[in-house]
Formats: sequence, structure tokens, C-alpha cells
Amino acid sequence: MATPLITPPTAAATIGAAHPDFGHLEHRTGTERARRLGPGKAIPASLAIGPVILVLAWLAGSHFGFLDARTLPHPLVVLDTIGELWSDGRLPTNIVASLRLASISLVIGVVLGLLLALVAGLSRVGESLVDGPVQIKRAVPTLAIIPLAIMWFGIGDTMKIIIISTSVFIPVYINTHAQLRGVDTRHVELAETVGLSRWQFIREVALPGALPGFFTGLRLAVTISWTALVVVEQVNATSGIGYLMNQARLYGQLEIVVVGLVVYAVFGLAGDYTVRVIERRVLSWRRALGN
Repeated sequence: MATPLITPPTAAATIGAAHPDFGHLEHRTGTERARRLGPGKAIPASLAIGPVILVLAWLAGSHFGFLDARTLPHPLVVLDTIGELWSDGRLPTNIVASLRLASISLVIGVVLGLLLALVAGLSRVGESLVDGPVQIKRAVPTLAIIPLAIMWFGIGDTMKIIIISTSVFIPVYINTHAQLRGVDTRHVELAETVGLSRWQFIREVALPGALPGFFTGLRLAVTISWTALVVVEQVNATSGIGYLMNQARLYGQLEIVVVGLVVYAVFGLAGDYTVRVIERRVLSWRRALGN
């Protein structure tokens, strides 16, 4: 009697089939299913939900008298003030001045932080020269540097750009450097095996591997640029949102001060959202819990 041939199961028959001993495990079949332990499906416009709730709470608190108008003006009063400041040209002029200062400082700080992170992350000598001074700057508050910066660079825009840039580059450096140090050594070994040059290694391995940390630092840098801007714009400034708020404080115009805070909040939120969108596009290859 001929022995029957035993043929292995085809791939089509085994795809998605559960192992008899591990039936509780998920087997990919080419489609995604909701993960019980994950955060769930993405909520449309989720970034705006929290701020909208805050505004509604502010509106309700002002309407029912829980918030004193002398402490925090009614949202409709703030909205009317925004319209007045925009119509007379004060708000757009000062917004442009603040955006110019913040954007120039942000670019300088991000480039500086990225370059220093590469130097410290890819070289032990570079790390010994760079990391210590960066940690010292990290420990020194921005307000403590302003008097010295004024004595060195005066009270013009140069001093303000230096203050903001040196505040911005810290989170970019810290997060990018940490991510570089976390690059898998197997990738380094593979790069050496295929004969990549130093520049090719940086471009093909180091930079892509450091991108998640870089974007985390960039999100923090965008927020810090506006935080530092609030401080420096009140030092002998003649334009900017901080200058507008300082002048309003001198004359007791609380609603204009709140307008300035709203502008800072809106631009900070918009900057963070922009970085998130860019991050999702650049790191679209990454499969992570938040995706």
C-alpha cells in the first residue's frame, strides 16, 4: 500500500489561522482591528476639544458671576477688545513684530540644538566638550541671564534673539541627543559592513533614528520660544505683544492684558499642532501606540 504524501499547508491556508497552543494571540490577516489595551480610535479635532471646554467654562463662570470681571473680564468683552485693537492696527502690528522675533530665534535655536546634539551624540570628545555647558545653561533660568545679556549686547533685538535662541535649543539638544544615543548598535554595525562613509552614516542612519526625539524637542521649543518672548518683550520694547501687555498693565487695561495672553495661547497651540502634523507625515513609517 502506497504511503500517502504529506504536503505542508499552503500560505493561503495558514494566514490568519491561530496556533492551537496560542489561540488567544492576535494573528495578522492584513486588516487592522481595535486593540483592547490601546488608546482607541483617533478623535477628530481632538486638540481643540480641551481649549473649547476651557473657553466654555470661562464663559459660564463669567455669565453666572463665579468670575469677577475685575479679575478676569468676560470673554465677549475680550472679543470686543480684539476687534478694537485689530481695527486701529495695534494688534496686527504687534503680532507681526512678535512673530518675527520668535521665528528668527526659533530657527537659530533649533539649528544650534540639532548641530550640538549631533556633535555630542556621535563623538565622545564632542560630548565631553558640549554636554556639560549645555547642562549648565539648562540649570540657569532665563530671567537670571537677562541682566548679563543686556550688559553684553545692549537692549535691542540682538539681545532678545540670543536669549530666546539659547532657551529654545535646550529641549532640541536634550531630546535629539538622547534619541541618538538610543540608536540600535546593529544599525551602526550594518552601516560599517556596507561601507558607509561618516556623512552617509549621519544622513542614512543617525538623522532618521534621531527624528522622533528631534520632533519632541521641537514641540517643546515652539512653546518655549513664546514663553521666553513674553519675558524679553517687556525689556525696553517698543513693539510686540509683550510690549502691548506691559503698556496695558501700566494703565490698568486688564482686558488688553488678557488679549495678549489669548494671542500667546493661540500661537502656541497652532505651533504645536503644526509640528504634530509635520511629525506624522515625516514619521509615517513608524507604527506606534499613538498612531
